[in-house]
Amino acid sequence: MRYFRRFRMEFCFAEQTLPDPVLPAGYEFVPWDPRDIDRHARAKYLSFHSELDALVFPCLSRLETCRRLMLEIAGQRTFLPEATWLLCYRGDERQLTPLDCGTIQGLANGRDAGSIQNVGIVPEHRGQGLGRALVLQALRGFQQRGLKRVYLEATAENTPAIELYRTVGFRLIRTSYREVADPPTDV
Repeated sequence: MRYFRRFRMEFCFAEQTLPDPVLPAGYEFVPWDPRDIDRHARAKYLSFHSELDALVFPCLSRLETCRRLMLEIAGQRTFLPEATWLLCYRGDERQLTPLDCGTIQGLANGRDAGSIQNVGIVPEHRGQGLGRALVLQALRGFQQRGLKRVYLEATAENTPAIELYRTVGFRLIRTSYREVADPPTDV
């Protein structure tokens, strides 16, 4: 067995000013549309399948289980379309099809709180502030819905994600441990 440290982090709208999300040229936000389930699933898979979080949450390691996860999230009665976004790269005018390169989902957890699910940026598009922009865009959706605070959880060893959430204004409120079975070894 292995244990992974997980941080629960909180953003309080009363304590923070929410800056505008800024995207580099060629990128755009795509609002939630249920017809985009497969696009979200693919962006989620490409973002996580070879990362530490795929060990912690094996459903992130395969495209079909990412699709099932997206269907499950979108099917919850607490699903927040206004806090769920796809990020795509349009490139220049020669690129006919946009490339989906990021995804985020939001849920309401009661009357005044929400939670962010699976912030993912495809590796080739990291390092440009896209994760920050995606989180800020989702936070705007939570704020429009009148929620007062938003939670998320992240694997502590994912230092870039933890730093991103801190710079946006999330603060650590709890540490927990997730037990994960060791993968079988070939004999």
